[in-house]
Amino acid sequence: MGILDSKVPKGPLANKWTQHKNDINLVNPANKRNIDIIVVGTGLAGGSAAATLAELGYNVKTFCYQDSPRRAHSIAAQGGINAAKNYQGDGDSAYRLFYDTIKGGDYRSREANVYRLAEESANIIDQCVAQGVPFAREYGGLLDNRSFGGVLVSRTFYAKGQTGQQLLLGAYAAMNRQINRGKIKAYNRHEMMDLVLVDGKARGIIARNLVTGEIERHSAHAVVLATGGYGNVFFLSTNAMGSNVMAAWRAHRRGAFFANPCFTQIHPTCIPVSGDHQSKLTLMSESLRNDGRIWVPKRIDDAIAIREGRLKPVQLKEEDRDYYLERRYPAFGNLVPRDVASRAAKERCDAGFGVNKTGEAVYLDFASAIQRYGKEEALTHGIKNPDEKEITRLGKKVIEAKYGNLFQMYEKIVDENPYETPMMIYPAVHYTMGGLWVDYNLQTTIEGCYCAGEANFSDHGANRLGASALMQGLADGYFVLPYTIGDYLSKDIRTGAIPTDLPEFEATEAAVKERLQKLMSGSGQHSVDYYHKKLGKIMWDKCGMARNAKGLQEAIEEIAALRADFWENVKIPGKADGMNQELEKAGRVADFLELGELFAKDALTRNESCGGHFREEYQTPEGEALRDDENFKFVSAWEYKGEPKDAVLHKEELVYENIELKTRSYK
Repeated sequence: MGILDSKVPKGPLANKWTQHKNDINLVNPANKRNIDIIVVGTGLAGGSAAATLAELGYNVKTFCYQDSPRRAHSIAAQGGINAAKNYQGDGDSAYRLFYDTIKGGDYRSREANVYRLAEESANIIDQCVAQGVPFAREYGGLLDNRSFGGVLVSRTFYAKGQTGQQLLLGAYAAMNRQINRGKIKAYNRHEMMDLVLVDGKARGIIARNLVTGEIERHSAHAVVLATGGYGNVFFLSTNAMGSNVMAAWRAHRRGAFFANPCFTQIHPTCIPVSGDHQSKLTLMSESLRNDGRIWVPKRIDDAIAIREGRLKPVQLKEEDRDYYLERRYPAFGNLVPRDVASRAAKERCDAGFGVNKTGEAVYLDFASAIQRYGKEEALTHGIKNPDEKEITRLGKKVIEAKYGNLFQMYEKIVDENPYETPMMIYPAVHYTMGGLWVDYNLQTTIEGCYCAGEANFSDHGANRLGASALMQGLADGYFVLPYTIGDYLSKDIRTGAIPTDLPEFEATEAAVKERLQKLMSGSGQHSVDYYHKKLGKIMWDKCGMARNAKGLQEAIEEIAALRADFWENVKIPGKADGMNQELEKAGRVADFLELGELFAKDALTRNESCGGHFREEYQTPEGEALRDDENFKFVSAWEYKGEPKDAVLHKEELVYENIELKTRSYK
């Protein structure tokens, strides 16, 4: 077991990043023209990094498996992006954002990285406004803010219910400018199959052209991975169908440590599962918890009647409803962090109070908000003595302006009008806080291989606060990586172009082809989805919202057996040397079958509950997470040694000099 060097600069927390930028080496503009960088993934983290690096003068190659960077899963982050600008005058600051993020992550994130994130947050908003991102504005013309879970201020900037999409279009426009200048060469419909190391340094990738099936070699002086999270290891998640762990896992197999794989976020505000036919889940933005009140019936008889269709939720009187988050957490109410809200919903449903046919749903109700906004609007417009109908009409208009596209989406999927009847929601796998271990410079344990956004582990600890994913992705891409990668590349100004005919490229390409051939040679008994669904069920049942030692041990054994069966019996029609989407899926599921076992192993070794990692053996009498700071105040970073069971644990001890560790309380 080794101790990891995070390379956090010395000095006061508030000065670390500024001093570090002053101390690191730079590459002059003339030399940047001679340096190549590969960016894998073109969502918010990858797109912003590629655009910024190209603007600085580097030659950038981008790779994404979609037909366009505009289709990156970043568009699904609907609710907003955090920034400590204090436009509301409610006491926000960079320190407050830093504190909320550390506390929200249950004291399992690195202080220096989180403070830097809070520092840079305000710059992100200015950057995006300059790009034309249409953030919502309040009556005075300033950008508007709303609240998200786990905070007591309004710091979330938003563009209706499509913030991620608008931010991605801003980054995409910046990328397009560089593509037109010839500084970015875009390889769409390409998937990274492996990382190429030359003398221990990342010097390129092997990619597969998903249209032709051709295997290609691409070289660079450094490689940036910005390929998002691994939530699809659960099969059913809010992630896009194609979201995968392949790039990160290929790097892991080449020597990049994988950190905290068991830290996975369950989002409380998703449309419930409707049946076995489903292949993905739909996220309803956390922003809805600003105005929606979450409840279940107080009496089990009423819950049964609702499930059986004998009673409608609107028929239940106010006094017969249990607004359980407001009851249990009066200080934060419906805006508790995601892990807390998710577990509370599970507890109510497990107790028999669930409200859909499966018993796994709670209500998110906007009736109170419609009435409140309606009365406010009537007063604002000078309407005296408005009747109930007028108040409701005005209130619905306000809700539509704030969340209209989300309400539309819900109605299309569920076929119920959420203006008239409460939404049904239930927790689902959403974001992954674990990922490739990176130091303060965002470099992995492989020299020259960097990792940005959700694909790394660095900023969120054991739970991510809402609206912080977009913040981290853009901070890494626009404001962190372009500085820190220059320090590394300053040693490469005399290296010259990296040739792709080196033995290392040849050997890695041969390994890729051999793996593809092995995938194609299964006996053909079961489809790829058959294995993915089986894996997902093991993960959800034994590594999901609640975990215990017995279940995790069973999961490790079951996943290992499932993986062996997969390689023996998977069915992949078609050929490897052409378009073959089933082959694409198979490669991704093969990696999930390894990651899933490491995930369970990581959860089994962490004998505490913290954030999204809830071990049933470690909880307070009230059912809250029980941390063990004496024994587990560290980042788990796993080194690949072949089978996941043989992975070696390395620790990065977490030091808190600026924040007092205490039990999280949102009461």
